[in-house]
Amino acid sequence: MSERSRRHALVTGASSGIGLAFARQLASRGYDLVVTARRRDRLETLAEELRQTHRVNAHVLVDDLSDAGAPERLARAIAEAGIAVDILINNAGYGVPGRYVSTSWEQQRAFLQVMVVAVSELTHRLLPGMIERQWGRVVNVASVAGLLPGVAGHTLYAASKAYMIAFSESLALETAEHGVHVTASCPGFTLSEFHDVTGTRHQVNQMPGFMWLDADRVARESYDAVMAGKVVYVPGRVYRSLTTIARLLPRRVVTKVMTRNAGKFRRV
Repeated sequence: MSERSRRHALVTGASSGIGLAFARQLASRGYDLVVTARRRDRLETLAEELRQTHRVNAHVLVDDLSDAGAPERLARAIAEAGIAVDILINNAGYGVPGRYVSTSWEQQRAFLQVMVVAVSELTHRLLPGMIERQWGRVVNVASVAGLLPGVAGHTLYAASKAYMIAFSESLALETAEHGVHVTASCPGFTLSEFHDVTGTRHQVNQMPGFMWLDADRVARESYDAVMAGKVVYVPGRVYRSLTTIARLLPRRVVTKVMTRNAGKFRRV
């Protein structure tokens, strides 16, 4: 892309994992970036890498999406910088391990703010510009967990991801006529810091290697999916097969299998 024709992408949770991979993937395709997360040092390092490697502009905005005012602050800072966001990657996320009543409501409220409210608000604030320009792309990084029955532990995680999927499906129908594509990307286990943060690294390390996805692959396939107008996309053949089987089998059977194996990847 030429300097004049470059589009801008906003990536939340860009300091590690899938968000970091998305930032690199988009920069390699010539997009200028706005990257946001809580860790300034990592964002600054990433921004410099993108500038040097791909010769793109990279703007750093440090904020915490568990703060109810964060989406509005981000949107305002972007507008004040004269940036029009063409691609929104709603990636920021984490899990709250353990059973629902063993955690505080404040923990769960902050989780919902990041995983549901911030996703919805950022999209609501940035979508009008995309519609006006008749071009836009929104990727909501959901999870294969949102397509399967819930199990004990991490109680709101699958629920929040199911919300992102349904939200993406409805929004895609509203925006298609305006040249805006919306995709819910639903990866399975992905190599990142996610399980270190939730304290489940020991459990998931017992998963077979073929169950793991590479973050770069998830970002690349998800980008291709949104550009192709796919509304719900599951990266990786293994997980596409699993979710297809889960749709065909009786839900009680899938629930039983999920419950029996939950301890392998969740702390309950």
